[in-house]
Amino acid sequence: MSLFTNDGARPMGKGEQCPAGSVTDSELAAMLRGYKRSVASRYRSVVQEELATHLPPGKLLVSPKIDGELWFLVLDGAQAFFASPKGRVITGDVPVLKEALKALKRSEGRTIIAGELFAIKGKGSKGRPRVGDLANAMGGGEKAATDRIAFAAFDSLMGGDSEANGSIPVYKDRLDMLERLLDGGKRLKAVKTESVAGGPAVEGLFEQWVEGGRGEGLVIRSGDNFVYKAKPTINVDAAIIGYTLSSEDANKVGSLLLGMMREDGTFQVIGSCGNMPDDQRFAFLKQLAKEGCDSNYRHANSKGALYQFVKPTTVVEVRLTDIQSEDSSGDPVMRMVLERDGDNWRAVRQFPGASILHPVFVRVRDDKTVSKTDIRVAQLLERCLVEDIDRKVERLVLPASEVLRREVYTKDVKGSIAVRKLVVWKTNKEDVDRSYPAYVIHWTDYSAGRKDPLKREVRLAPEVALATEIADALIDKNVKKGWNSVG
Repeated sequence: MSLFTNDGARPMGKGEQCPAGSVTDSELAAMLRGYKRSVASRYRSVVQEELATHLPPGKLLVSPKIDGELWFLVLDGAQAFFASPKGRVITGDVPVLKEALKALKRSEGRTIIAGELFAIKGKGSKGRPRVGDLANAMGGGEKAATDRIAFAAFDSLMGGDSEANGSIPVYKDRLDMLERLLDGGKRLKAVKTESVAGGPAVEGLFEQWVEGGRGEGLVIRSGDNFVYKAKPTINVDAAIIGYTLSSEDANKVGSLLLGMMREDGTFQVIGSCGNMPDDQRFAFLKQLAKEGCDSNYRHANSKGALYQFVKPTTVVEVRLTDIQSEDSSGDPVMRMVLERDGDNWRAVRQFPGASILHPVFVRVRDDKTVSKTDIRVAQLLERCLVEDIDRKVERLVLPASEVLRREVYTKDVKGSIAVRKLVVWKTNKEDVDRSYPAYVIHWTDYSAGRKDPLKREVRLAPEVALATEIADALIDKNVKKGWNSVG
């Protein structure tokens, strides 16, 4: 029985590429989604300067970090195919899958292998593989450059060969199994791995593999099963579009909200930076307090403080450890796109963007201007692939919500009228913008005699049956004897 469906498949060279959701076996689909969420997303980040001091002692297994996408090679019965965490599938007459047929004969039972799917550089091309190369190689339909697609295996989820099979607890044993299983492959190999002792030896590999242009970083595994990801830091330029006040001193900024400019002239939020010297915090507040403007979009920091939006006049350079365009579930990171409306800001819509990790303020760039050249959002492509980064962002017109249920109850409490109200509405927006739920249940409880007179409870539901169940439970719990319905 097939583990996936070819419905909606499109040609990829002589093979096929099936869209997200094509894996039909629920156990397999859950395993692929869960691996990225529970394993790959928990890598600990270190920068080059920390390699000698922040890694544990003892033997370390070090591999180059290849710039591609996380995919899984599935070997089952007579089948060999690739599947992504989102359930996309590559199958058919693809060179790297032809090599997988040899591994299929050596495998025992269903075997699932995690690895980096990437594109080998074409003839005459220089530099290391980049994730954008893979997208180009997979595109083009029947003219797709499938001969350039390769797979570097780095872990196994289940299965194996005659010597090691099932859930193999020790990583070195899993790696040895992968090397046996994929022995002799040209495009399909176990990732190159060196066993070294201590951080200084890892520094040497960083210089050899990363600074030497063979990988985008290192993956380092310790004997206690911790996994570290080391990449060079990256510096980007962005405009300051907002700030918060420091919770310690109202005379200095707490953090800066940063934006980059898209090709269509709009700005996309990329994140915030709060790591900067105190003297710079005082200087920024003195400057930015004069540049405030209105915005119909609200953005809060991690502590819930709202940013005060400002005119985009200042460009800053920040240093990052990484940039990520997907969350732990493999969904694109969505960031708000804003446009200038006179002197003010106006929200356009959420659009695929990226998260910046561990930003540190470097300097104000007086030599840079707020332009599509100097603060271009395409800087993000140095580390990740962002969908539709050059596409014009159209304003999203959202459907109106529909109130499905409204109930109000009152009660005389010591001469004051207490009010309890239930409202249930269908947003009609969930298919247009995934940040919206399908149904909202809102409960209001007002009593003038309490310390906190007004209390609210908001619940969300993906379907009407659950929304009704939640609403009924709120009524049963909170509307007892003495409450009168008034509408």
